[in-house]
Amino acid sequence: MDRPLLGDSGNGGRRINQKAYIFFFGLIFTATLSIYRSSYFSTSDGTDASGIIPLQGQGELQVEFAPSRLDTSAIAKTSVTTTGTTSDTPDTPDFSAQQREIDQVNEKLKLKLKSDKDNGKDNGTKKSVDSEPKKKANEKVEDKDSNNHNKPQDTASSSSSSSSAKPQEESQEQEQSTTSKEPEEEKKPMNVVILYADDWRHDSLGVAGTLPVHTPFLDWLSRTKGIRFTHNCVTTSVCWISRATLHTGQYYSRHQATRPRDNGWYDMWHDTYPSLLKHKRDYWVSHIGKWHSADWGKVKGTYDHQKVYYGKHWFPGNPRPIHVTERNENDAIEALKKRPKEKPFVLTVAFFAPHSWDGNPEQFLPQNKSLSLYQNITLRAPVDMDASYKRLPRKVISERNEGRTRWRQRFDEPTKYDKMLKNYFRLISEVDGACQKVWDELEAQGILNNTLFVFTTDNGFYHGEHGLAGKWYPHEESIRVPLIIYDPRMPTEKQGTTDDSFTLNIDLAPTILGAANIDVPETYQGRDISDLYLPQKSATPPWRTEFFYEHPIHLHQNVIPASSALVRKDIKYIQWPNWGVEQLFNLTSDPMEENDVILDPNYAGLHGELKARHDTLRDLVAKEKTKF
Repeated sequence: MDRPLLGDSGNGGRRINQKAYIFFFGLIFTATLSIYRSSYFSTSDGTDASGIIPLQGQGELQVEFAPSRLDTSAIAKTSVTTTGTTSDTPDTPDFSAQQREIDQVNEKLKLKLKSDKDNGKDNGTKKSVDSEPKKKANEKVEDKDSNNHNKPQDTASSSSSSSSAKPQEESQEQEQSTTSKEPEEEKKPMNVVILYADDWRHDSLGVAGTLPVHTPFLDWLSRTKGIRFTHNCVTTSVCWISRATLHTGQYYSRHQATRPRDNGWYDMWHDTYPSLLKHKRDYWVSHIGKWHSADWGKVKGTYDHQKVYYGKHWFPGNPRPIHVTERNENDAIEALKKRPKEKPFVLTVAFFAPHSWDGNPEQFLPQNKSLSLYQNITLRAPVDMDASYKRLPRKVISERNEGRTRWRQRFDEPTKYDKMLKNYFRLISEVDGACQKVWDELEAQGILNNTLFVFTTDNGFYHGEHGLAGKWYPHEESIRVPLIIYDPRMPTEKQGTTDDSFTLNIDLAPTILGAANIDVPETYQGRDISDLYLPQKSATPPWRTEFFYEHPIHLHQNVIPASSALVRKDIKYIQWPNWGVEQLFNLTSDPMEENDVILDPNYAGLHGELKARHDTLRDLVAKEKTKF
């Protein structure tokens, strides 16, 4: 940006009557300087007069001068010495030329002041990025919340400090929202927060209405501020593949993260959302919690802040052991507090819970504060698990199958089932509370009005359906996962609604980049979900009405066999390629997928059509630059 300059007419070489010049120019300059001094030398935005912002631990970062700051070197250049030294002022008494120069300087200063005023800059302080239309929308939401939905307290927490501070936090956010709009080109990029839980299926939310699970914050968020996508699915239901898909926006067949230690997908790391946000928009990038992929050291250079840990529910601590969810929460709040305030940021909180502590016979180990939850109910399996298991293709899912092994560890008798699922739900309730603490911190900092807030999970989870535990396979319990999005750009009428479009985990990375105004790489296979809720956008071409599901063989075909499926809302076609087995389910009449109709002659024509479509999509997902 050009800065107004004082002095140096470029006339050089002529001599003037210095006393007359000093008197005349000094009078004008002193008056001008006194008028503008407080504005142009203010540094209340954290910079010093040199325009340098000191960053702790990073030395100094040279930044462009703010337009409300005077070029002090130019002022120095107009100073006139009285000791006979050489100066840059004219040497002959050409007062008309000097007056023209001074008029030009004053005109620049006037234009500068007007520009600063128009840009919302006063005394060095930036105006809020909030716009008046956004303020009105927020007012409507607050009215709706006060009448119908109050944000819950974290019932699993021992402290209510965040809830008690809410009126002050709301006042701070509303105060910021009363400022006028900055020019669009100066508006800050949106911050991004991704809350990414583990082994949590779509209906394990109180708001879903089918299970007695206690998730007051996520319920509140769904009903008042965000959109809940009821048919959000993963393209492969397992931890490490879903995480590679989250980052790359690609199917497993493209990124090829077949096993946890596979790092071939790091070859495309430059196109992942953390890398692009950092290098294209200078985001501060933080990752907390679970990684579960190849060597973290190969990519951690992208991250300005990271704390990676997972695998168990309790860790050594001082003065006491600390639960993994408590640790996730504390580290996320610390990241939000320590982030550089002058940069946009992306924070991914990858909760380990409610994933089991594999190898521990208790499997699910919640915090003591949560043990009072679910005491007054008894949990029972939704189906006859033995009968349901017998309906599976026996040679595909034998007793050696990992789903059966984990079922025996968790669900094979009623008392064990009740205990295990209650503790699993307690872990979910604890993550819900941690999500609220993250939200409250964003609210306390007054930045919710410029933050994309996403809650989702890596895969679903069997609660004993089909006589199974775990995930991996194409049943609804395994592939459908929660997705709740709060986007401050969202129209008021969209807040607190549901959307039954098929959104997929390949859509998350394009959505994140869209919020940052970064072009989506051609290698991405998903779509920006904001097409479904922003009025200025539209789902063109029309949003998908089906999708292809895939999962590779893991360890052995008797342990976790490969599977694939063509999924529509009313019908599902499944293949088990290691065994040459097909299945077909009418989801309208059989939502639990208990009755395979593959041999029913009434479905013969549909069977052929679905198989052909399945095979076509199977071939397409592995191809570069294929969008779904």
